[in-house]
Amino acid sequence: MKEFTCDCLGQACPLPVIESKKKLAEMENGSLLHVLVDGDEQVQNVSRMAKNNGHDVSSEKQDGHYVVHIVKKTACACGETAASARNGKTVIVFSKDVLGQGDPKLGATLMKSYIFSLTQLDEIPDTLIFFNSGVHLTTSGSPALDDLKKLADAGVQIFSCGTCLNFYGLQDKLEVGEVTNMYSIIEMQMQAGTVMNN
Repeated sequence: MKEFTCDCLGQACPLPVIESKKKLAEMENGSLLHVLVDGDEQVQNVSRMAKNNGHDVSSEKQDGHYVVHIVKKTACACGETAASARNGKTVIVFSKDVLGQGDPKLGATLMKSYIFSLTQLDEIPDTLIFFNSGVHLTTSGSPALDDLKKLADAGVQIFSCGTCLNFYGLQDKLEVGEVTNMYSIIEMQMQAGTVMNN
């Protein structure tokens, strides 16, 4: 049995999951991957990803950190099941520049992590729509610009509400994607197979 190690010590989620998926994609069936992580949260997230993709998983604490052992059992084109189940385009709508309710600093951190995670998916969304304060994410100074540009380069359509850009005085500061209007936003949502709202 071939063995591989993925050292994710010092990495916060979702990086251990992303790095583990990449490594598994390179390995042959029957190979063993040891994923080194710092805490129980990373153990659970990496284990869940592996189990959801049909692999055998175990874990242990070792010398102050944790090791998740994954025996590759499938081809692991992670995301194939989701892709085959899709019916039409996937549209993700961002109505604000933070994710969730509560502390705005935490919300900004979560949003940056969310958009970065989109760049790591095997099956990326077709369209991202930004309106209200969400347009701050597509304009100058946004911490998410690099990841949004990667998504645009990969073929994701990115649209920002023109009325919202004007309201926030950002009409000349758009850095990625195109300007759109509410009618077009509704059309894109109506024609999509899946619409996700943030």
